[in-house]
Amino acid sequence: QYKDTKMTEFWLISAPGEKTCQQTWEKLHAATTKNNNLSTNSKFNIPDLKVGTLDVLVGLSDELAKLDAFVEGVVKKVAQYMADVLEDSKDKVQENLLANGDLSFQIEKAFKNYSSSLDTVPFLFIFKGVNQIDNDLKARASAYNNLKGNLQNLERKNAGSLLTRSLADIVKKEDFVLDSEYLVTLLVIVPKVNYNDWVKQYETLAEMVVPRSSNVLFEDQDSYLCNVTLFRKAVDDFKHKAREYKFMVRDFQYNEEEMKADKEEMNRLSTDKKKQFGPLVRWLKVNFSEAFIAWIHVKALRVFVESVLRYGLPVNFQAMLLQPNKKTMKKLREVLYELYKHLDSSAAAIIDATMDIPGLNLSQQEYYPYVYYKIDCNLLEFK
Repeated sequence: QYKDTKMTEFWLISAPGEKTCQQTWEKLHAATTKNNNLSTNSKFNIPDLKVGTLDVLVGLSDELAKLDAFVEGVVKKVAQYMADVLEDSKDKVQENLLANGDLSFQIEKAFKNYSSSLDTVPFLFIFKGVNQIDNDLKARASAYNNLKGNLQNLERKNAGSLLTRSLADIVKKEDFVLDSEYLVTLLVIVPKVNYNDWVKQYETLAEMVVPRSSNVLFEDQDSYLCNVTLFRKAVDDFKHKAREYKFMVRDFQYNEEEMKADKEEMNRLSTDKKKQFGPLVRWLKVNFSEAFIAWIHVKALRVFVESVLRYGLPVNFQAMLLQPNKKTMKKLREVLYELYKHLDSSAAAIIDATMDIPGLNLSQQEYYPYVYYKIDCNLLEFK
C-alpha cells in the first residue's frame, strides 16, 4: 500500500526478460536484498499493449513526457493546498495524503474500457480527468481563500494596537453620553507611561471638560483606552492639546447597528469557513488519490514505451518498483549498474551524442543502461 508521502522516492525501472521475466525479477530482488537490504522491491505489472510503428512510439514518448510533467504538477498543487488548508500542520498533512490502492495500482483496470493499442492509449482520458481536478482545485481554492482572507481581515481589525483595532468588543453603551445636543464622549489612547499625566491634566486640556468623566475601559501591553466627556465645541481644542502630551484621540462614533453588523459578519464568515473546511479536506483527499494514481498510470505507460524502444521486439521486459534505502542509494546504483551494464556497453558514447535518444534526458544527464523513472513523493514545500 502506498500510505505515506514523507520524504520518499521510488525508482520505477525495467530490464529485459531473461529466460523468463520471473527470472529477471528474482535476479534483481536477490541482488538488492541479499545481505544488504538496499531497497524494498515489488513487481510492477503492465498490461500487454499493441506496439504500433516506431514513429508512433517516438511520438508517444514525447507526449508522455509532457503529460507526466503536467500530472505531477497537479499532484503537487493538491498536496500543497492540503498543507495550506490544514495550516501547515505537517503531521495532519501527511496522514491526509494517501493514494489508496496497491502500488501496482492494477494498471490493467485503467485500460479495460479502451483499445489495447498504444496509439489509442487514453491520453485524453488521463489529461481530461487531471485537468478537471486542476480546474476544480482553482475554483475551490479561490472560494475558500476569499472566505479565509475576509475572516483574517476582520480578525486583524479585532487585534493589533488600540490605535487601529476595532473597538466593537471593548466599549459598551454606558461608556458614552449619547443623543446629547451639547456633550460628546471621546475615546483616547493613553500610553501607560503617561497615564499619571492624563489623570492630572485631562480636565484642563480644554475648556468645558466634564470633571471626573474619564475611566479606563481597556488596556493592552502599552496603552490604556480611556473615555472622556466634554462639550462639542471644545473638541478641536482638546484634540490639539492632547496630541502635545501624546494622548491620541481615536476617531470613533458609537453606532450599535454598525457594531452588531460587524460581529454578525465575523460569526457568519467563521461559521462558513468551518462548514467548508470538512468537505474541502475530503475533496482534496479523494482527488489527491485520483491524481496520484493517474500519475502512476502515466509512469507505467512511459516504462512500456521506453522499454520497447530500448529493448526492441517482441515485447519482453519486467518492470519493477524499488523503494531505495535512503542511506545506501549510491550502493544501489552500483549494484544495478553491475546487473545491467551489459545492456549498453556504449553508455558513455551515448551521453556524448547529440541525437535524440528515447529515455535519455540530456539536460539532466540521467542515463542508465536500464529504463529508469523516479517517482518523487517529496510533494510538499513547507514555508
